[in-house]
Amino acid sequence: MTTPDPTPGLPPAWAAMLRQLLGPQADEVIAEIAEHGLRGPDGEPIDLAELATRMGLPEDPAAVQSLVTQMQHMLASGTGPINTDLTHDLARQTAVAEGDPTVAEPERRAVVDALGVAELWLDQATDLPASGGPARAWSRSEWVEQTLPRWRSLAEPVAARVAAELARVIGEQHLPDEMAGVGSAMAPMMRQLGSAVFGLQLGQAVGTLSREVLGTTDIGVPLLPGPGTALLPRNVDQFADGLDVPLDEVRLFLALREAAHARLFTHVAWLQGHLLGVVEAYARGVEIDVDALEEAVRSIDPTDPQGIADALSDGVFAMATTPAQQAALLRLETLLALIEGWVDEVTAAAAGPHLPHTAALRETMRRRRAAGGPAEDIFATLVGLELRPRRSRDAARLWATLVEEGGTAAREAAWDHPDLLPTAEDLDDPAGYRARRDADAVESADLDRALAEIFGTDEGDDPRGPDEPDRT
Repeated sequence: MTTPDPTPGLPPAWAAMLRQLLGPQADEVIAEIAEHGLRGPDGEPIDLAELATRMGLPEDPAAVQSLVTQMQHMLASGTGPINTDLTHDLARQTAVAEGDPTVAEPERRAVVDALGVAELWLDQATDLPASGGPARAWSRSEWVEQTLPRWRSLAEPVAARVAAELARVIGEQHLPDEMAGVGSAMAPMMRQLGSAVFGLQLGQAVGTLSREVLGTTDIGVPLLPGPGTALLPRNVDQFADGLDVPLDEVRLFLALREAAHARLFTHVAWLQGHLLGVVEAYARGVEIDVDALEEAVRSIDPTDPQGIADALSDGVFAMATTPAQQAALLRLETLLALIEGWVDEVTAAAAGPHLPHTAALRETMRRRRAAGGPAEDIFATLVGLELRPRRSRDAARLWATLVEEGGTAAREAAWDHPDLLPTAEDLDDPAGYRARRDADAVESADLDRALAEIFGTDEGDDPRGPDEPDRT
């Protein structure tokens, strides 16, 4: 007795390939092909060998198996917007490409000691206390491991949109008309492909950054979930090699910057969440440039998984920024400038009495942050924005003005609430910032008096009901 063919009209090799590649989703795809995909619009049978040629699929069984293996690797663990396994593996490989030795004990001790001295000097320059977290010396691989979760969270809003668009465009441009009915069944695989492509790009960006960063706050965004400081001794050494300044002095200056960032993000309770919220909101609102994506897809060889990633590296992440996003970008750039300007000013005040080359190091770091680097350009392509504080010099002047007028307490008071922070207008006119704040305070007091008259309360009473929130 002959056993019925479970895939009528579909060669066993095709069925085996689809089952290996798609797993549990294979049966649905096979059923769609068996029912709809084997006859053209005129009702004539379709030659699967010819169809395979038109799709660019290899004929040799060994080549088919190689293709399946490559695709399986790319699609493994790709259930979310970003294939986290690919991101992790590529980031680690990139980080160690030029060598990444374990941090030796003398290097670790030098970093920990520098961070400890930095905290003592900062006590004289700011009212914000030490962050209280651990002081660490990391290799590049350790930096990747510790910061990768934050990079994924920053990139996921855009990755989700890219994966969906990539699935649609590849399906439309690479599935023959005879297989139009298969597109919906293969959509999950296409989304996995988008997840893999984005994962490859993010892994490359993070791995490249690990060879450039000096600590955990180089880009102005906190990359750690809790308090703490860290420097990368090998990167610090390479950075110092290009300067006419002793290594110990460079290390202390960088430790001051790292520790100043940590104090700000730890003790200004709202700042970290507010900053990350602005970044993530911007990323969620970015529109994918579909025309650029479709143009990139036209050059893709569907049998070459790595070629897919390479072909899409430019076009798939082209962003079409809306006016609303431009406004959000201005707010983000202002906030980043305020953070960088505060760190710049506090670091200079703390280092000045101790480090002879403070002015030169300060200028070097200003230029480095303003210019960015290749890895930051990659991240800008991924998320659609540049994390560069273009107006940090203006912000530093504003913070210095506040100290001259009211001491460090006046400077730190501006961080008490987001509504008190200087705006882009204040960066244009640092000297007028306090006057505008005083005018706002007078206006608020006048409003309170008017409300008191309306509700018949004493001026010092609160006219709001017991359940009404304080709007200040």
